[in-house]
Amino acid sequence: MKIGSLVAAGVGAIVLAVAVGILAQEGQETRDNSIRVAFFPNIGHAIPIVGLERGTFEENLGNSTLIEPKLFDSGPQVIESLFANSIDLAYVGPGPAINGFLKSENHDVVILSGAASGGASFVVHPNSEINSVADFAGKRIAAPQIGNSQDVSLRNYLAENNLKSFEKGGSVIVYNIPNPDIYTLFTKGEIDGAWVPEPWATILVEELDGKRLFFEEDLWPEKKFASVLLIGRQDYVKTNPEVVAKWLESHEKTVSWINENQKDTRVIFNDFMLETMGQSLSDDVIDESLVHLEITTDSVEDSIHTFAQRADSLGYLGRDGYSLDGIFFDIASNESFEENK
Repeated sequence: MKIGSLVAAGVGAIVLAVAVGILAQEGQETRDNSIRVAFFPNIGHAIPIVGLERGTFEENLGNSTLIEPKLFDSGPQVIESLFANSIDLAYVGPGPAINGFLKSENHDVVILSGAASGGASFVVHPNSEINSVADFAGKRIAAPQIGNSQDVSLRNYLAENNLKSFEKGGSVIVYNIPNPDIYTLFTKGEIDGAWVPEPWATILVEELDGKRLFFEEDLWPEKKFASVLLIGRQDYVKTNPEVVAKWLESHEKTVSWINENQKDTRVIFNDFMLETMGQSLSDDVIDESLVHLEITTDSVEDSIHTFAQRADSLGYLGRDGYSLDGIFFDIASNESFEENK
């Protein structure tokens, strides 16, 4: 993997949300019905990538429904597009899902399924003196954007260990920057550690001799927490139940296939990365990332509530309190919709 190319690709993905039809076949005619789906070029988003590349979603939905994939690099971008009604379904982390639900009119953003559990680690720079949380004071630690899952987990971890970030009057310097920039600072030795998702955690370890201080799942009950979720606009889900049901069926089939064919998953993912981003990852990085990431339909509901509690304690959810009633959409009975009408 060429470092410069990967970083450039990552920055390009942040700036550019790829337009409709990245994965759609050229020359495909416009159809009356469509489903617009957002996801990231990330191994944690293996379900939409593998399912679309293998044709599972297209085959299940049939010729009457046009799939319009859209690539993004951050959850907030996705939520904004959902609010603008330019996306129908999306794969995002629990932080954006919660914020989207709470901030959307009539709680229009809802969780349909889990997509991944785990897959985040705290990685220490080889020249840093961090051996435990007792060594965090005075150190420079990075996590992706403010309010995302790793940021919430990092700041909660600091609070649980009686530590504060510098801007809150503490001694731990927290940098909230995109994953490619975390890689760059790690390379230069300008940060002591980073709380990052896969494949970035494995890249820091395999390529830059970083040391995993711990896996985030080790901090959670039963070592499970939602890291990627499938969400949707409630009005779309309600008015297109058959299309959404077929998408969920394909989603589940793809989960089973990935878990039974991890080597083939690596090949498909790398082909996708090469075609869309112009750069693939090493086989070792992908294989190791998949080992530390559970591809699943389980939304690990308790972890969603825990994330919300932690985000609220950090002041991320506003001053008026919050309620997650109705965030999990009941496809079978539409109960959550009826409760929030």
